Amino acid sequence: MSDQTTNGATQAADQATGPNFTVEKIYVKDVSFEVPGAPAIYSENIAPELNLNLNQRVQRLAENAFEVVLGVTLTCKAGDKTAYVAEVQQAGVFGLAGFDAQTIDALLGTQCPSILFPYVRQLLSELIQAGGFPPFFLQPINFDGLYAETLRQRSQQGQVGTIENDPPVGNV
Repeated sequence: MSDQTTNGATQAADQATGPNFTVEKIYVKDVSFEVPGAPAIYSENIAPELNLNLNQRVQRLAENAFEVVLGVTLTCKAGDKTAYVAEVQQAGVFGLAGFDAQTIDALLGTQCPSILFPYVRQLLSELIQAGGFPPFFLQPINFDGLYAETLRQRSQQGQVGTIENDPPVGNV
């Protein structure tokens, strides 16, 4: 069978079944938790200051497969001392077939991180409690809004790109 026939058959099959979005695998890619001032930090009675950094990376694995990594770093300071630093990189492999490039970009920037977020939230909370600190519950994140901001920044910079080569990164 020639390449043209094979590709034509694949395209016809994709059109017959329509677009397909699948979650192939969800996994923890990296975790770190540090309490640099332990045990003295536990006796500090200073109101904590939290700094949350959120980032996302996308990597194409195959024609219709992408790895999306949602990273969260939470730094808690007590005065001038770092109480703890918690870092979680939650990843997933997603199948996206039958979509145009713009739709794939939007799905990678909104739906995929939204699927990963509850896993990040749970693991972050468990790490902080296991570290001897009061529970921390990460508030919901509007990934549609973050993606819209990324598109706005791209258009201001005159960039035409996709989430694959220009992922949204920000502080929340």
